[in-house]
Amino acid sequence: MHIVSQILFLLLLGATAYIVSKRIRFISRAIKTGKPENRTDRPTERMNNMLLMAFGQKKMFDKPLIGFMHFIIYAGFLLVNIDVLEIIIDGIFGTHRVTAPFLGSFYGFMISFFEILAIGVIIVCVIFLWRRNVQKTARFQSAEMKQWPRLDANIILCAEILMMLAFFKMNASDNILQQRGVPGYHHTGSFLISGMLAPVYNMFSTPMLIFAERAAWWFHIIGVMAFSVYVTFSKHLHIVLAFPNSYYARLSPVGEVHNMPVITREVKMMLGLPVEEPIAGDLNAQAEAPTEPGRFGAKDINDLSWKNLMDAMACTECGRCTAQCPANLTGKKLSPRKIMMDTRDRMEEVGKSIDNGGPGLEDGKSLYGDYITKEELLACTTCNACTEACPVSINPLDIIVDLRRYMIMEETSAPASWNSMFSNTENNMAPWAFPPSDRANWVEKAEKQ
Repeated sequence: MHIVSQILFLLLLGATAYIVSKRIRFISRAIKTGKPENRTDRPTERMNNMLLMAFGQKKMFDKPLIGFMHFIIYAGFLLVNIDVLEIIIDGIFGTHRVTAPFLGSFYGFMISFFEILAIGVIIVCVIFLWRRNVQKTARFQSAEMKQWPRLDANIILCAEILMMLAFFKMNASDNILQQRGVPGYHHTGSFLISGMLAPVYNMFSTPMLIFAERAAWWFHIIGVMAFSVYVTFSKHLHIVLAFPNSYYARLSPVGEVHNMPVITREVKMMLGLPVEEPIAGDLNAQAEAPTEPGRFGAKDINDLSWKNLMDAMACTECGRCTAQCPANLTGKKLSPRKIMMDTRDRMEEVGKSIDNGGPGLEDGKSLYGDYITKEELLACTTCNACTEACPVSINPLDIIVDLRRYMIMEETSAPASWNSMFSNTENNMAPWAFPPSDRANWVEKAEKQ
């Protein structure tokens, strides 16, 4: 029976590893669809940023209570599943609690600590389910949060509750079997939370308890394997991508708009300003070296940078960006969260098309127009509230600006008032329709009054 169990476990583990690795290759290829961009400078500052934002969840604690609950569910789930390492070893070699004899009394303390965290995970998951489905928190009710996005969050929260309950059931059954001296069950002493369930489980026969313990063991490990696969298709991919995404986040001020090097060069030449030539061997200079642009701005995902695409894959769909967006708050259609979700959906569509031998990017669709509309782009005030609000250092504004740059420079599709402003800026060096020499005229009028 043990051999059959080991073979089944190894088959499941191998299938999980295969599916996850295949999905990782898909995501990596999708991100590499974007244009190259150098994000390797200032490594110490980047590492500090990653530790603060991804590991320390700094921005989550802007709202202390919500931040604390999110930290409990995040840290609790990760730490509890350290126990999965032992389960994997047991599954491969047919052992049971293989580390218990080596850790001695510390093993009981460790599992008891994990059980306390598991209780915290269950409580927080219930609260989050309440907020989403009963209280109906506003930022979870937006138009883009229908059907799959809403179901996705509920699936994960319910799955985490069930996995934690299985963890308690496994430990409680195991504890009674230890007390009864069943061979193969190492004596570890009772665990803090599951030990309270001992009177209930003591009523069952030994064969029934062995079945309950094994069933909970299998449920827990299959649940972890299923989660490992599911997370690569879900918004919960941010659990992994939050770390590289915050490491490669922009270090320059978020309000700084990056101009196209080729345009900057032309403007400098027109104004008679010195033009910097790239230095041989300088990666940053080479990355910024002006060349003939294939396109002004971005029409589709391949016109965005790889970091923009990583941003889309790392999006948590928490809605903090949209909740802070002044355009969205005034009823306009712009939602920074939707921008990121649309970009990710387009990446998925193109990637699946390529995998199936389809046209990929040449399918007659594009990110601008088919996913993100002109109305959404025009509503953006470029205030950077969305970027400041994101807990994993995503920058929706970069995508918005690039799409809007394409809309205006390639399609000449700017509103008439904007075209007037552009003309005035070009001719008068200001948005107003009068020369610089007349700008102080209002002072004389004010003095006369």
